[in-house]
Amino acid sequence: MMIEDNMYLTFKSTGEIFGIKILQVKEIKEYSEVTSIPLMPEYVKGVINLRGNVVPIIDLPIRLNKEKTEVTKRSCIIILEVQYEMETLDIGILVDAVSEVVEIPTSMIERTPSFGSKIRNDFIFGIGKLETKFIILLDMNKVLSIDELSKLEEQVHTKME
Repeated sequence: MMIEDNMYLTFKSTGEIFGIKILQVKEIKEYSEVTSIPLMPEYVKGVINLRGNVVPIIDLPIRLNKEKTEVTKRSCIIILEVQYEMETLDIGILVDAVSEVVEIPTSMIERTPSFGSKIRNDFIFGIGKLETKFIILLDMNKVLSIDELSKLEEQVHTKME
């Protein structure tokens, strides 16, 4: 197994620490104004222009059934690469603050408990144990569901034309 498989970008959102596989992260951007698009799902904050590409921005806490993100000086947009059919789509998620990149060995990842979280269980692929803290490891392919993404992508391009 490649070492990158155990590397996670950790970030804070609504007071909790989350992790996503570093291999899915394309870049981290300081928060800048997002252009809202009417008639989008509530969790779609809008779009940004990233070097000529229209990138949808997801307000992660809303997607996880929590309060919307309060934008502060530390707010960031994490640009992720998500595979869909033969394409790679860039999708941004809005988070409170990026923390660090950590290595979590597979042996330190527990299965998702079936209780105690208000987040849909299929969004979480495990709980990483790191010294004294727990990190909720998100399955971004489920959080950013391909079916929902394709509908989102169609809506964004239709509305931008």
